[in-house]
Amino acid sequence: MDNNNSNSLLGSLKNDIPASVVVFFVALPLCLGIALASGAPLFSGLIAGIIGGIIVGTLSGSHIGVSGPAAGLAAIVLTAIGTLGGFENFLLAVVLGGVIQMIFGFLKAGIIGYYFPSSVIKGMLTGIGIIIILKQIPHFFGYDSAIEGNFAFNQQDGENTFSGIFSMLSNISMGPTIIAVAGLATMLVWDKILAKKAKIFKIVQGPLVAVVMGIVYFNLTKGTAYGISENHMVSVPIPSDFSSFLGQFSFPNFSQITNPAIWITAFTIALVASLETLLCVEATDKLDPEKRVTPTNRELMAQGAGNIISGMIGGLPITQVIVRSSANIQSGGKTKMSAIIHGCLLLISVLLIPGLLNNIPLSVLAAILLIVGYKLAKPALFSVMYKLGWMQFVPFIITILGIVFTDLLLGIGMGLAVGIVIILVKSYQNSHFLHIIDNSDGKHKIKMTLAEEVTFFNKGAILNELDQLPADSFLELDVRKTRYLDNDIIEILEDFAFKAKNKKIDIKLVSERGIVENPPSYIEFFKLSKREINFN
Repeated sequence: MDNNNSNSLLGSLKNDIPASVVVFFVALPLCLGIALASGAPLFSGLIAGIIGGIIVGTLSGSHIGVSGPAAGLAAIVLTAIGTLGGFENFLLAVVLGGVIQMIFGFLKAGIIGYYFPSSVIKGMLTGIGIIIILKQIPHFFGYDSAIEGNFAFNQQDGENTFSGIFSMLSNISMGPTIIAVAGLATMLVWDKILAKKAKIFKIVQGPLVAVVMGIVYFNLTKGTAYGISENHMVSVPIPSDFSSFLGQFSFPNFSQITNPAIWITAFTIALVASLETLLCVEATDKLDPEKRVTPTNRELMAQGAGNIISGMIGGLPITQVIVRSSANIQSGGKTKMSAIIHGCLLLISVLLIPGLLNNIPLSVLAAILLIVGYKLAKPALFSVMYKLGWMQFVPFIITILGIVFTDLLLGIGMGLAVGIVIILVKSYQNSHFLHIIDNSDGKHKIKMTLAEEVTFFNKGAILNELDQLPADSFLELDVRKTRYLDNDIIEILEDFAFKAKNKKIDIKLVSERGIVENPPSYIEFFKLSKREINFN
């Protein structure tokens, strides 16, 4: 690390330390909840959070991205632990998945992240914001039957996102609700009023104050009607001594390395984790106030290294995650030190104060996440996207609906599919321009100008236009602006030349090489023209 980068990291600590505390409180329940949703030991989620913060944070080129266990992988992990014959066998797949990710980075596969439309990325951010809000509402009111960190529509408690909210209405717990409302109000006042009055209110973040309030409230109201029961609290494993702490670590079973099922799971983890990471990188770069660009291939290498280490000591798979990353940005994080410090805080708290962490009400953490969700899904963005036109708005909305009613990756896939269809439709429409030059003497004179790039997607549109040309007419075909012409289109023109003779259609081909009347072979002509036109 050069001196300039070192000075930049140290100089931003006044921003990064407060932000890291907020990210820590967001990450803690998510690490535990994702482990529970994955059917893995709770400690494995904390390991992944620590490695994602310290190791991946150090190796990554992202300034504001935060890595850890991802909800999108929970279903894969849950299935794999069962089918592979145990958690140790699954850990081997995590290690091998990390190796495959590093190979992806070496092969420069990170460029894939740049091919997702902006409308889909914005839809992803908004959809995640909405799903965070919907999933945290029950926790806010003390209804904790759903597992924290499970963002899929269908929940493991048999409910779905919306039925869970309706069930909550008859199961509101007074104690969690009181402190959640108080914590939310404190954070809003802190952010909107106090932070603008003195620097101390920027250094000490509102979420930290809300968490302290939650701890104090829990201890003061024990045994009262307004108290909070332990099933509404954070639940960090508490070892009785150092030996039992070490006993929480698990190690991969390398004797299964020749098992094909292990390799299939490893490749699945590598592929899904890499895709989630690249999508998150694209999204966080858009949210970054300084608009810095993350080197995606380096990110894949960092994630791969993180997964190797996480798998080696009993942790879940790691990706860069948008919830923690957006919380980091919203809290004023400036450099990767925020992610690294949040990982250190997870490690220190697990080692030294697991009992204190278990005094934090889940409803207070839900209040923190509600603010994160709202900032991701601001209502004004819907108006902005609508004004950009249907080509931007439709993929945006489809992505949101897909994320809310299915899961993250499927929702993004739906938005991307719609975006591709729109591109194909516009490509079909914009392959050429056709207009009648003169029809005064009774003979149709038509000019067709081909676009700059004409591919096989345009076959249908061009073939349809040519087939509709009337007999005894004149066609001027202008290819002067065309820089790429697919062989499929040239074959269509070749076939049309034969039909044109039977329909007495005269053709004038206009190119940068000059004008040719009724060329005998379009294939030969365009081969000679390949300096002007890329002939495929």
